Amino acid sequence: MSSLTTKKAISFTLKELLLEKPLSKIIVNDITERCNINRQTFYYHFESITDLVEWTCLEDADKVLRDKATYKTWQDAFLAIFDLMKKDRPFIMNIYHSVSLELLLTYLYKIVYPIIYKVVDEKSNGYIINEEDKKFITNFYKYSFVAIVLKWIKEDMKEDPKTIIHKISLMTNGTIENALNNLKTGNKI
Repeated sequence: MSSLTTKKAISFTLKELLLEKPLSKIIVNDITERCNINRQTFYYHFESITDLVEWTCLEDADKVLRDKATYKTWQDAFLAIFDLMKKDRPFIMNIYHSVSLELLLTYLYKIVYPIIYKVVDEKSNGYIINEEDKKFITNFYKYSFVAIVLKWIKEDMKEDPKTIIHKISLMTNGTIENALNNLKTGNKI
């Protein structure tokens, strides 16, 4: 079995266990027994369960981002994020309700940033905008979107993601262009 295959099997096992008990109750032995590997194999790939959770988050984020170039709009990309989180609901809810909330934030920031940056970069065509200002605008929207997603998770993922994306779209319509236009006229961020 390749190293990546083993890591994916361990990650899959973690997600299976999360259907049965909270993250705080899962120990390395639970994973190794279910996965039919020894502890040494687990520790060869991961330093801890927290490291496994982080790797799983990043691997899932990579799945979403791998095809981001095929999304016609940022709305489609964000809908894919919501769909992924709903599909992995036990995993996301366990991270949210555990001491690993920081991991969830890191995961969401890594997914959201490139999607928003792509929009800012595309909208800045024709403007002379420095990289620092593009990053500032991107971070502003990244933090806003992640806060909305965390609220959605806190409220048990009940609201329809399409409704949320529609609301975000209405609220942000023209705002990136406005920020870029202000920069074009010499205003500094």
